Amino acid sequence: MNQTVEELVAFLSTPQKIIITMHRDPDADALGSSLGWASYLSRKGHSVTVISPTDYAANLRWLPGMSEVLVYEKSGDQGKCRKKIDEATLICCLDFSALSRLKDLGRVVQDAKAPKLLIDHHLEPEHFAKWMVWDTTAAATAQLVYALIKEIEGDVPTTDIFDIPMAENLYAGIMTDTGSFRHGNVTPAVHLAIADLMLTGFDTSRVHRLIYDNSPLSRLQFLGYVLSQKLIVLPEYRTAYMVLTDAELVRFHSSPGETEGIVNYGLQVENVVMSALFIERKGEIKISFRSVGDFSVREVSSTYFNGGGHKNASGGRTELSIQDTVDLFLSILPKYQEELLKVD
Repeated sequence: MNQTVEELVAFLSTPQKIIITMHRDPDADALGSSLGWASYLSRKGHSVTVISPTDYAANLRWLPGMSEVLVYEKSGDQGKCRKKIDEATLICCLDFSALSRLKDLGRVVQDAKAPKLLIDHHLEPEHFAKWMVWDTTAAATAQLVYALIKEIEGDVPTTDIFDIPMAENLYAGIMTDTGSFRHGNVTPAVHLAIADLMLTGFDTSRVHRLIYDNSPLSRLQFLGYVLSQKLIVLPEYRTAYMVLTDAELVRFHSSPGETEGIVNYGLQVENVVMSALFIERKGEIKISFRSVGDFSVREVSSTYFNGGGHKNASGGRTELSIQDTVDLFLSILPKYQEELLKVD
């Protein structure tokens, strides 16, 4: 047991008031790891509150424990969130490496008196936490939560540690962050963790279906529109990109989270190495980048779009107009042309 875990075990040996939060626009890994960790801490006698900085996608509402999650950007929850944070004795920060990823909640967490615990797998974390469980080789934060719980519990049998709701949450996080186990971040440790969680008896196909095969008709119609009308391929740069304006999101009644995963479709085009999705929403531009092979979209997002993430999956944001943002993206492609063309 490493020193960080030893200190955590000692700290958690008495009941604590714990806040768990994750990055804005949370995906299944952010929510699944947070809810799985919350369930474990609750079973150990702690008072736990999970706070999301912003709303989340409809296809994640089924995750066990979601009914208790507070959303900071909702006016009815904001006061509750601030009170809970003021009273907290520990704040757990999951699946993000910089407080700016919390949007407006970031300043509140930064100013909070409670010590912080960071559990994350992204590169270059800010050093705002007293304790850090950080590993960039992990496929998902949910994998780190699983490993942390196992290390704390030692030789206790898996089925005495995890129940089906906990396993479903952690599986959802690992499954989605590995692209249903097809990305290059899948290691033997990933499969061993899943095999261990499956001892609880949860239904893996049910989790997959509820996340990926549970869309309203409007979302499928929106996806059809994006792929048929908005997907642009630039063969000379082996790049695909899509641009969605605020007006188009309103037209298709697209709620936050419903654009999740659309960027991946660009990589399904033959010979494409990089895919980008530009989304105009509420006065800012959100950008998602994906790539294959050795081409690093993290370098692109961090250099030009105030972003970061992983080598093959990153995001960014700008306060430029949607057209200026796209123009900037197109202007930098020649700088990466040689690198894009040589990817196997």
